[in-house]
Amino acid sequence: MELYRRYGPALLRKAERMLQDRDEAKDVVQGLFVDLLQKTLGPAIDLPYLYRAVTHRCLNHLRDRRNQGRLVSEVDEASRGLARTLLDDRVVGRRLLARLADRVDEQAWEILVYAFVDDMTGDEIAALMGVSRKTVVRRLATVRDEARKLDADGGGA
Repeated sequence: MELYRRYGPALLRKAERMLQDRDEAKDVVQGLFVDLLQKTLGPAIDLPYLYRAVTHRCLNHLRDRRNQGRLVSEVDEASRGLARTLLDDRVVGRRLLARLADRVDEQAWEILVYAFVDDMTGDEIAALMGVSRKTVVRRLATVRDEARKLDADGGGA
């Protein structure tokens, strides 16, 4: 299919950014094109239409994933995972995360989420973001410094 060859890679990148999972992104994009093949809409399909379609599918997928998590956690308390995460020896709460989001740049914030929320290793983060492991370590050090400053200012937890 010409549309897939032409627009598939761009749509896959967009879906990956939204879903943070390559396999799920592939499923969403392939599902979109399967539906398009079945409808045979013709030449009226353009890139803006496809971007909107993949965005809506990703948002639906995220909503469904969130609902599945909620339903599973209601059934099984153990499936909830960690309620809080540790940054050095202190618990990182929502308030601290919100304050850190205002004080660190986008890359440091993304690394913080990958490391302390998604519990990824430095090597996994480096591979995912296309940076060196040393960059990940440096950016995490920046986040830790900012957290310490917030503690010193009384704005932590």
